[in-house]
Amino acid sequence: MAESTSEAGQDSGSEAGQDSGATEGKATVPVPGAAAGGPISHAIFRLARLHRMFAGQLLRRIGLHPGQELVMMHLWELGPQRQIDLVRLMDSDAATMTRTVRRLEQAGFVRRRPSPTDKRASLIEPTAASHALRREVERVWSQLEDISATGLSDDERANALATLERLEQNLVRADAQPAEPSAEH
Repeated sequence: MAESTSEAGQDSGSEAGQDSGATEGKATVPVPGAAAGGPISHAIFRLARLHRMFAGQLLRRIGLHPGQELVMMHLWELGPQRQIDLVRLMDSDAATMTRTVRRLEQAGFVRRRPSPTDKRASLIEPTAASHALRREVERVWSQLEDISATGLSDDERANALATLERLEQNLVRADAQPAEPSAEH
């Protein structure tokens, strides 16, 4: 990925994941003036975009797309699940989950079988082929963690995780509150 700032060019000779300090504390893309009121939100946007890009690159090497590995993680952990339960578990929507499960099924990583308790539903379960994939997914996630947290001490990692969890809880609480009426423009 090409970086958008002139500082990025100064760091082009360093290995990926090494901290040269050249861009430490600076955005990798220019922050638009309209985002001045939300620097944390803009940083989250940038971080999420980069994280998803790296995850996509690593996951494609093992035949997955971002999000598919999360479905597989839940299936490996919990065993067979109804599709609607996967939707709720992942805070997804039915259409996205249908596509994800269909692609995983076509790749041979999951199969559907009738639910023994609900004749209208089917259970999604991991296949034997997916169990070899599990080790690869765990390796990819460890690699993504290393890339993301390079140069952070154990205390800094713990503090970063605590801050991210707090930001997540703020958004969960805000989502649970009724929306305030917006001012007419």
